[in-house]
Amino acid sequence: MVAEKGPKHDSWTAAFRQFSQSLELGADGIGLFAIDQRFGVEDVRTAAVESITGGGDDKKLDVIFLDVSRGLLVIAQCFDSPKPKQAAPANKASDLNSAVAWLLNSSIDSVPEEIRGRVAEVRDALEADMIRDFHLWYVHNAPESKNASVEVLNAERTAAKLLSKRGGVQVFGAEVGTETLERWYLGSKRAIKATSKFSVRVADAIEISSDRWSSVTTLVPGHWLRQLFLDHKEDLFSANVRDYLGSRRSGDNINNGIKETATTEPSDFAVYNNGVTALVLDYHLGPRARAGRKLDVVGISVVNGAQTTGSLGSLPEDPDPDLLVPIRFVKSSDEQLLAKIVRFNNMQNKVQAADFRSGDEIQNRLRSEFQGMAGVSYDGGRRGGSSDAIKRSRTSIAAHTVGQVLTAFHGDPVAAYDKKADIWVDDGLYSRIFSERTSAAHILFAYSLYDALTTRLLTLRGKARVGGPGLTEPEEKELRFLSLKGAPYLLVEVVARSLETIIGQTVPNRFALRFSGTPTLADSAAKWQIVIDAVLPLSEQLRGAFNRGRVVRDGKDAAIVAFDGLFRALQSLRPEAFQEFAKAVKVVEPELQKS
Repeated sequence: MVAEKGPKHDSWTAAFRQFSQSLELGADGIGLFAIDQRFGVEDVRTAAVESITGGGDDKKLDVIFLDVSRGLLVIAQCFDSPKPKQAAPANKASDLNSAVAWLLNSSIDSVPEEIRGRVAEVRDALEADMIRDFHLWYVHNAPESKNASVEVLNAERTAAKLLSKRGGVQVFGAEVGTETLERWYLGSKRAIKATSKFSVRVADAIEISSDRWSSVTTLVPGHWLRQLFLDHKEDLFSANVRDYLGSRRSGDNINNGIKETATTEPSDFAVYNNGVTALVLDYHLGPRARAGRKLDVVGISVVNGAQTTGSLGSLPEDPDPDLLVPIRFVKSSDEQLLAKIVRFNNMQNKVQAADFRSGDEIQNRLRSEFQGMAGVSYDGGRRGGSSDAIKRSRTSIAAHTVGQVLTAFHGDPVAAYDKKADIWVDDGLYSRIFSERTSAAHILFAYSLYDALTTRLLTLRGKARVGGPGLTEPEEKELRFLSLKGAPYLLVEVVARSLETIIGQTVPNRFALRFSGTPTLADSAAKWQIVIDAVLPLSEQLRGAFNRGRVVRDGKDAAIVAFDGLFRALQSLRPEAFQEFAKAVKVVEPELQKS
């Protein structure tokens, strides 16, 4: 439960309760809630599994959220009091110093196994120059205080010192209490957060309008756009589907190319660049004069051109005065139209890997098949919409996660964990799992296994944190194994390989597997419990598939073979163990897939 703090700072609490309860998150869910409000998380359930450390010997690293596609790392220490408090304990904020030391400066072999995989991932990402923004947060449900803020800033200085040789990483420390959570929550419901008045002098402009919108198109100085970014940071992209992704020093990174062009060819930038589209609350275009025209803008959010804006904004100094950026300012009060403007202005961009496939005939067919199913929905890579981002459904499954689960189910849990985006970009990887043989019923069959495994992990984490008798020794072993990075995906493949033994019949192609009837996601996940109960006690046989706490190719197949041999031997002693489960499974011939 979340402490009520009065009318000024309590709007977020109901949203957090819904967020936490619907996704079955524990006490550290407040950290993930804050990350979702600040940056947006596509699949919160998977993020919870991969980012919330689960307590125990977590070295004060309650949440380790890593998104290399955005160059983003968030480390959160969390405190969620069931009773109202005047301030959160400052000593928990000081724990961030210890967390930073364990994350960045300890021997990897000394890091507890439960978090070693995630720590190794962070270090690998830093080594590869894939992290640009490093956030250190103390997230809690009490008013913010000077004492806690001082401790957070101390942790920020510690992190900055340890990362001093990596000049491309910016460290941001913050106490995230009721005031900040309220501001972020309310801000997530508003399309335009940068609501000030902005003025710029332009050479000329073209203004056009209809009965639903008006717009002005012109060229603005690059230094003006850079200053907007410096003043407002991510708020400048509040209506966009993504923020600035950062720039890595590599030839194939588009943002690095934008910065290089701005530096070496500023006078030609306007003809090289696609330009910027921004939503505004209002604008006024002044009359023509010898000095140009004055353009006043009230409120702004960049909905296309975030990478251009961020690249210019991250230059060490103002670009050449000759550098001009094409830009279109759009004003409308029609919410449906604004949602379409955001969506259509991003269709040509590499917003996320799944966007490349969201409109193909396979994803269209799968979305249609899921529409006829109860208790489950599938986005098929199509994201967005004008609804409140907090309204998440426990029965909604994200396309990216489906891609990972299918990849694991059909034999490659390492790619499932390490190549989330590649699954949708690489034609070979994509066509292996999404074809005419792929049905919504099969996706539900495979995904519900993953759902049941992650539910078991979240339940064990919750039980480990609360008072009382705590976990039994077998449960502690289960939690340690499931907390290894990629373990749920490895178990998905392990179970898939064992299904012929489990159901007692030949499976010529795993895509033929589905549950009988029309079960919901919850019904389907419940069917897997007897299988999971049998598999998890044998999980120690799979330790050879992990290195530095994460699943790897070397040793994976040998570990699975060893597991399979033991599982078959045990199953032969109890041939009736899975009779009820076997009755619920159906193997559908190819010509019957559409029935």
